[in-house]
Amino acid sequence: MRHTALHAVHQRLGAAMTGFAGWSMPLRYGSDIGEHHTVRKGAGLFDLGHMGQIEVTGRDAAAFLDHALVGRLSTVAVGRAKYTMLCHTTGGVLDDLVVYRLAEDRILVVANASNAAVVRAMLGEHSGGWTVTITDQDRSLIAVQGPQAVDVAGAHPDLRYYGIRPERLAGRDVLLARTGYTGEDGFEIYCANEDAEAIWEWATAAGAVPCGLACRDTLRLEAGMPLYGHELTLRTTPFDAGLGRVVALDKAYFVGGAALRAAQPVRRLAGLVTSGRRSPRAGHAVLDPATGTPIGEVTSGAPSPTLGHPIAMAYLPIDHTEPGTRVLVDIRGTRDEAEVVALPFYRRQG
Repeated sequence: MRHTALHAVHQRLGAAMTGFAGWSMPLRYGSDIGEHHTVRKGAGLFDLGHMGQIEVTGRDAAAFLDHALVGRLSTVAVGRAKYTMLCHTTGGVLDDLVVYRLAEDRILVVANASNAAVVRAMLGEHSGGWTVTITDQDRSLIAVQGPQAVDVAGAHPDLRYYGIRPERLAGRDVLLARTGYTGEDGFEIYCANEDAEAIWEWATAAGAVPCGLACRDTLRLEAGMPLYGHELTLRTTPFDAGLGRVVALDKAYFVGGAALRAAQPVRRLAGLVTSGRRSPRAGHAVLDPATGTPIGEVTSGAPSPTLGHPIAMAYLPIDHTEPGTRVLVDIRGTRDEAEVVALPFYRRQG
């Protein structure tokens, strides 16, 4: 089990630790629901040191990523970021990524922890003939998320959403980005491993509250954000997930492009809400209420601390994804009524 640079800090704070993608990570420090509300109302602090960080440098860095990924990375300006995906030649999603352009010839690719090695290997496999160097980066990543994140991060409202730039925080050189995975405003701080504890203590002194992976999952679910292995897999395309907007089909060629151009999606990711006390969970069958036959499957589900009722995402036939459509969910042998709703479930104000 691998440890982030903040492992000793989590132990001192009494965090409940869990294994995730080969890393020992904090699941919670106290209450899942309490930490969830902290992010919605204040500022939560997350250790994301398990995420994969891969830098692509060289003369062809942007052109190569145009070739390897589904988006058009060459149009991303220095200091800006883009959400994109790496797909298999079959069109299935290998991982969803956030890509930051640090310089004309230097691009940071941030991958999910569970897929970091796959992304690194696939980029290497497709790099033949391109003047690029692909390297793994060993540094820490700390996120501050919530409506008070600007106050904690030292008041950087001039840093635009999906922007990144060098900064000095707590007397340390960092890369400060403004993205997020919770549905709230927030910042990501990329720093040297030896600076991680000082940055963490600086953020907590400014009012950020440590939060674990458990609340991160309910936060991203409320925000309708996909999780690899649930909403995104090799069996799903970006179009299935309702993310076709990230695919630049007009590019001359990119990995998976031929399959995606020919794709004819018959299902789509949809939101579900139920009024019962039990929550649909990943793997639960979604049924046609008229016939009782299975028509889809829940990918993620949980009680929503913000909304006060169960929510879920599920893949359904396209003709069953209109908001207001009624379906049934088989929750451990009991058929509960559910209503299809538009995603996301939650949008922050302002």
